[in-house]
Amino acid sequence: MASTYATGLEPLPTKVPDTVSKHILELFSLKGKVASITGSSSGIGLEIARGFASVGADVAIWYHGNPSAIEKAKKISEEFGVRCKAYKCAIDNSKEVEATINQIYEDFGGLDVQIANAGVPWTEGPLIDPENDDHWNKIVNTDFNGAYYTAKYTGRIFKKQGHGSLVFTASMSGHIVNIPQMQACYNAAKAGLLHLSRSLAVEWAGFARVNTVSPGYMLTEISDFIPHETKEKWWKLIPFGREGDPRELVGAYLYFASDASTYTSGADLIVDGAYCAP
Repeated sequence: MASTYATGLEPLPTKVPDTVSKHILELFSLKGKVASITGSSSGIGLEIARGFASVGADVAIWYHGNPSAIEKAKKISEEFGVRCKAYKCAIDNSKEVEATINQIYEDFGGLDVQIANAGVPWTEGPLIDPENDDHWNKIVNTDFNGAYYTAKYTGRIFKKQGHGSLVFTASMSGHIVNIPQMQACYNAAKAGLLHLSRSLAVEWAGFARVNTVSPGYMLTEISDFIPHETKEKWWKLIPFGREGDPRELVGAYLYFASDASTYTSGADLIVDGAYCAP
């Protein structure tokens, strides 16, 4: 696929992609594309993997401490008739991330879509309470630095290919301050992802698109530690009156991953049951 982005070397205006002439449903197809999803052994990432496979993508799913991803990859492959393989990687280790991305590229013969989804929650309460910096470093190294490593090494492949779509999982927490729980570190990391994405959208305009999805409260394992009484307060603050199902996020990621969004970069799509609207 030839690049349709501005590099500063070709005459302007640049060419509109040929794909825009397709039927709208065709634009949302990922048939023939390779998608890689970090943090996809469960929760949001696994639902993205299943959703992408259902519209034809070959999928690489990432895990670290959950080897059940290997069997889940086999099931995705069997159910949807696509190639799906699981890769073990410590997302906070730059060298492992680089090696994993390069291996995916080699195994699948290309890389069209990268979803930087891996993340962990802040569980220590107010910022001044922890006795050391270990938890702060864990959040930053996983949620922010891990996304940076993913972007860096994916970007090199996208530049070589002349095309690609990178989507970060940010959060409504990058837009607002959650209550009643105190989680300044998590909020800061997700706000950083929002601006990293916008910055890369400009840096990479010559060869790739970069966007973010900002989920609200979701029914995933990442919030299992939250007391029920806290969740009751969440429901009162969410106009929809409930947490979201991870499957309700897949369409947002599919839009950014597919040819339906060839003129969209540096954008963020909030999927939060209208939490941020008031």
